[in-house]
Amino acid sequence: MSSVKSMSLTTKVLLGMAIGMVVGLLINLTGLNAPGSFINEYIVNGVFLLAGKMFVNALKMLVVPLVMLSLITGVCGIGDIRMLGRVGGKSFVLYMMTTAIAIATAIVIAGASGIGKGMNQDTAAEFSGSESPALTQVLIDIIPSNPIASMANGDMLPVIFFSILLGISMLMVGRKATSIIEGAEVANEVMMKMVNIVMSVAPYAVFALIAKAVSELGIELLTSLAGYVIVLVGALMFHMFVTMMIVLKVFSGLNPGIFLKKMRNVQVFAFSTASSNATIPVSMRTVTERLGVNNSVASFTVPFGATINMDGTAIMQGVATVFIANIYGVELGVVGYLTVILMSVLASVGTAGVPGVGLIMLSMVFAQVGLPVEGIGLVLGVDRLMDMIRTAVNVTGDATVSCIVAKSEGKLNRTVFDDPEAGQLDTTDELHIDEDAGRELADFVEKTQEKTAAKRQETSESVL
Repeated sequence: MSSVKSMSLTTKVLLGMAIGMVVGLLINLTGLNAPGSFINEYIVNGVFLLAGKMFVNALKMLVVPLVMLSLITGVCGIGDIRMLGRVGGKSFVLYMMTTAIAIATAIVIAGASGIGKGMNQDTAAEFSGSESPALTQVLIDIIPSNPIASMANGDMLPVIFFSILLGISMLMVGRKATSIIEGAEVANEVMMKMVNIVMSVAPYAVFALIAKAVSELGIELLTSLAGYVIVLVGALMFHMFVTMMIVLKVFSGLNPGIFLKKMRNVQVFAFSTASSNATIPVSMRTVTERLGVNNSVASFTVPFGATINMDGTAIMQGVATVFIANIYGVELGVVGYLTVILMSVLASVGTAGVPGVGLIMLSMVFAQVGLPVEGIGLVLGVDRLMDMIRTAVNVTGDATVSCIVAKSEGKLNRTVFDDPEAGQLDTTDELHIDEDAGRELADFVEKTQEKTAAKRQETSESVL
């Protein structure tokens, strides 16, 4: 028991993921997950579903207040609006560049492998492409007509815009806004503590999420699309461990080994939740406290990246396009593949924040190059698992760009980045409530309540 307690959170999360995979495979291979069975009804779609959904909801609960408070304190911490513009410009260019590289790499790898040639194009699965909003509408929607509604719906681009504008307005007010800025800083610190609390139960939640996913996916589905899955996973891993690490080294000079070691936690969270937005709280904490990126940069680059950075999705589009084109015997040619690259880069902005974004983008690409949209039905079965992997690639890209931009602006603490223990979450210490501090706060609240009661008494007596 003591050895388990001494484990780092990352080790516990990885252990939870491994045990979840084993349990999920056992349930699937033994047929215990048959529809209507006790395991299916009460374990997989009961305990596992409940634990996983509650954890994901807890992470999503933190996203909007954390992003908003981090951006406000970040903008006020920068103090220079021109620097904010530079951070935004650099982030956008890097995100678009890595997306273009990602899909180009995927097309080359998939084309060289020849996946899909000679396969039967018949499929029982059906897919109807969803309508994506026009790029002009996306740009219009960045400015929220109702910021409260945008916060309630989790629309990140409008929340980012409103938060930045609010921070700039505080800077313009100047000294009068000091108390509000200090309050935002304290509230941001409180939100980071909430992140620690939620992360403390992560190993159990990750186990539940992985066990449920693996028990439902099974081995047969993967073997039937083995070529597609192997090439796609290979392209995703190549981009994450080779391409992105070369970009990190070239543009920042930072050590990729240290970066990847500190990112394991975030990657596991992203894999488990299959949601970049839900992973924002974990990414923010890791980027700032483990990698040493100043909050003034991370508060913008991380939520911005979670919204528009689609490296993993772009790779899926490249591999799926080659796969479906080979199955249907369609020769796209150089112009067709260049169109795919351009469409994917533009769509990564145009479909920002849209649910099921990967398949929507893929249907747009297929329509543009003349591939049958119903061909997407062939890869629908494994899309859940692939979505988990490509989300891990996306959040790695977010952190990579955050480090590069922070280094270029002199906002990266190299001592923190190089320290392997920096920001390591010790659940026993981080979640400990200081008794003296607790009593001090309780006394403060009690005195405040007494003052309020006295004032009410005076008011009522004066009225009488």
